[in-house]
Amino acid sequence: MGTRLVHHHGLNQLMGLWALMAPRPPLLRALLLLPPRSSRPRATHTAMARRRGSKGPNPDLSRTLTDCTRRGDAAAAMAAFDDAVSDSDPDAPTRLAAHQYNQLLHLLATADRSSFPNPAAAARRVFDHMLQAGAPPSEATITSLARVIAAPDTDNPTSAADEAFQLVATMREKHGLAPRLRSYSPVLAAFRRAGDASKAYAVEAHMAASGVSPEEPELAALLDVSSRAGDADKVYEYMHKLRQTVDCVSEEAAQVLEGWFRSDKAAMAGKAEWDAAQVEDVIVSNGGGCHQLGWLGTGPWTVQRVRAGADGQCGGCKCRLACVDIDMEETQRFADSVAGLALERETKANFSQFQEWLEENKEYEAIVDGANIALYQQNFAEGGFSLTQLDAVITELRGRYHGKWPLVILHNKRIAKLMENSSNRHLIEIWRANGALYTTPSGSNDDWYWLYAAIKLNCLLVTNDEMRDHIFELLGSSFFPKWKQRHRVKYTFNKGKAVLVMPPPYSSEIQESEVGSWHVPMEERSGDERVRIWLCIGRTGTCKVPDKIPTANGVVQEVPQNGASNWVRQSLQEDKAESITGKRKDRE
Repeated sequence: MGTRLVHHHGLNQLMGLWALMAPRPPLLRALLLLPPRSSRPRATHTAMARRRGSKGPNPDLSRTLTDCTRRGDAAAAMAAFDDAVSDSDPDAPTRLAAHQYNQLLHLLATADRSSFPNPAAAARRVFDHMLQAGAPPSEATITSLARVIAAPDTDNPTSAADEAFQLVATMREKHGLAPRLRSYSPVLAAFRRAGDASKAYAVEAHMAASGVSPEEPELAALLDVSSRAGDADKVYEYMHKLRQTVDCVSEEAAQVLEGWFRSDKAAMAGKAEWDAAQVEDVIVSNGGGCHQLGWLGTGPWTVQRVRAGADGQCGGCKCRLACVDIDMEETQRFADSVAGLALERETKANFSQFQEWLEENKEYEAIVDGANIALYQQNFAEGGFSLTQLDAVITELRGRYHGKWPLVILHNKRIAKLMENSSNRHLIEIWRANGALYTTPSGSNDDWYWLYAAIKLNCLLVTNDEMRDHIFELLGSSFFPKWKQRHRVKYTFNKGKAVLVMPPPYSSEIQESEVGSWHVPMEERSGDERVRIWLCIGRTGTCKVPDKIPTANGVVQEVPQNGASNWVRQSLQEDKAESITGKRKDRE
């Protein structure tokens, strides 16, 4: 028995040795050669806690900084920083984690000056230590440092602004970092406080060179510093940049504008005579709402805070606000973009044929998305493709616009089936005889056809389609939402009669008139246009009360026939509660 046990013991040793010598993956061999768990040194509780709670080279500092940030205690944070770096070799300073430097600088940028009087000096010391320790700064690091240095209550605001601008302007050269809008904002604000217009313009020029566009706060700063410098040309330039950037302005920007227009310099800016025909032509070319030809008129300005009527009539000067569209160049680029995408995704010959046909038939003022209307609310047992609904929309359009036929876009598979019914066939033949129908070929998506036609002809598009599908996402155009707002006509039905819901009668955006007056809408959080406040700005006697336009409940009833662009300027109030979309996709 004992011999057998010894034999087995020896055999086990041999097998263990063989197991160690046999080919094994490196990790497995290492595990087999580990000493027993009981003989390995145990990690101390402190070491394990350090690993679990570590947030960088000095986790205690991280915890302290987080606590100081929560309390807004810059003095305690700097004391913790000094303690963390006090024992380091001056030639090889202790390197903190990047987020610790950034946290310190951010806290100093928001420090209460009454309890911590000189945060700029502390911030410079933190940044110098960061560079000496070899820690690479980030854009956030330099932006925070610039904020501290350019703070409002510095002893020498011009010098501080210069230093902050130098930090931002050399960010790329020294550290390979791209400045962002937030990097420039404190610098612009500092030059605004210092009243240094030329240096504020230099900041804007550097922004442009870096591909950074100013937003409303930055433009308000530029407007203010230009206004106080009496630089009328720059004020005019920045007003148009503001117009291109925002629809409605904040209270701060409104006050800056009011201050300029009530100044003596504003009264002296402008010309007494101009080419009225040229101004009007440029306004039409720009899509309405501005001419950008400089200050028109002379003399003091009158500035009022007013509301606009439902028909777009200003409550101050009684001028009618414009319905602003995208300009002609943007419209052409938009049409080319849609055509390019359609030619990639449709049978090229089919869409090219449609383009050629449209070139020969340009007189349409409205395009009708036929399937969208015929399928509207047809999701019931007896529902189907309602040609009656489509005919009601066509009848309403013709009655509204003196018998002129719209262009209906329908897929040929629909037409083929509809022609089997004699009453449907009669209607279709009437439409064809009057040039009111275009049938898209098999394999096509009719969305491309009706969208392209409406853009190319610069006319209205009757559809409840919200145009949110992937097809419209491909456009990637910043002005697509604006185009849709100005051109789409929604519809509903009341006892079988089509009710067209036209685009808004005016645009809530900054407008410059043909006589040089301005209308500036202010932000209205409720979204209710009836209570929105407008700045009405004009010289005495520049606006006349417009001719009476027939209205019913604030809705324009008649539209003058002066070309497609006039259609865009005429509209009814949109009723969102009645915008149920008939969804469909025709592709066979």
